[in-house]
Amino acid sequence: MELEILSAKTSKSYGKVKVPTAATPIGDLRALIHKSLNKTPDANRQSLRLDARGKSLKDTDTVESLSLRSGDKVYVKDLGPQIGWKTVFLAEYAGPLIVYLIFYFRPELVYGKAASTPISLTTHIAAGCYTVHYAKRLLETIFVHRFSHATMPLRNLFKNCTYYWGFTAYVSYHVNHPLYTSPCMCTVWAALGAFALCELGNFSIHIALRNLRPPGTKVRRIPVADANPLTKLFNLVSCPNYTYEIGAWVSYSVMTSCLAAYLFAFAGAFQMSVWALAKHRNYKKEFKDYPRQRRSIFPFVL
Repeated sequence: MELEILSAKTSKSYGKVKVPTAATPIGDLRALIHKSLNKTPDANRQSLRLDARGKSLKDTDTVESLSLRSGDKVYVKDLGPQIGWKTVFLAEYAGPLIVYLIFYFRPELVYGKAASTPISLTTHIAAGCYTVHYAKRLLETIFVHRFSHATMPLRNLFKNCTYYWGFTAYVSYHVNHPLYTSPCMCTVWAALGAFALCELGNFSIHIALRNLRPPGTKVRRIPVADANPLTKLFNLVSCPNYTYEIGAWVSYSVMTSCLAAYLFAFAGAFQMSVWALAKHRNYKKEFKDYPRQRRSIFPFVL
């Protein structure tokens, strides 16, 4: 079978490629196009579509499932410079760890002579929580996460780092400020317990998601709870990792009673809700037997 490959931008033909079998996945077709046609973008920069302005085809789609026949046209859109997902994750999570600890360990660089004022126990606890969270995220990126895509647009590196690093500076400035006033310790200890529970829950969900996908594959399955009781949240929502993540930052906000922390928690909750709704729709579309009682991110609500 031969397919004609055209540019989605100019409709100019790159040439034709021979597809070995109708069962060829789109992910393999991208690699074949780059190998066969020298002027085409690298496989990781390609977005294949059946129409110049159509939707991008999924890597798991096959030539046969798309009803492509010999002589049909496939359009290639160049996604621009790419960067590895793991690289972006490491950069966006390492930054907050460094930024926060600069405010915590070297406050004189920010607050000047006022930094000599003794800081509260809550400030120490908050620094510990922030450190644990982002250290966990770094370790998960290295040892736990299995990415379905190898790369993302390079611009995401700057966008994500600006968000995480900027909010960290905003939060840490206030929580480590010499004039910071802690709420009552009963509130602090209760919120710390909730934060720890949510962090453990988030980690448990990431482990469960990792175990769904065998190494080196892009297999997709319906996420389900395992023997860990913290994964039972899968029975209620599609993205419990986001639910726990939001819970952790709300707990941190309550623990510190800091407006900046609440704003960070709200911004994160909004973005994760958008992601969760999209994933929930995809799950229902992809799996006909997907559990109907599940919501996307907040049990019984959203």
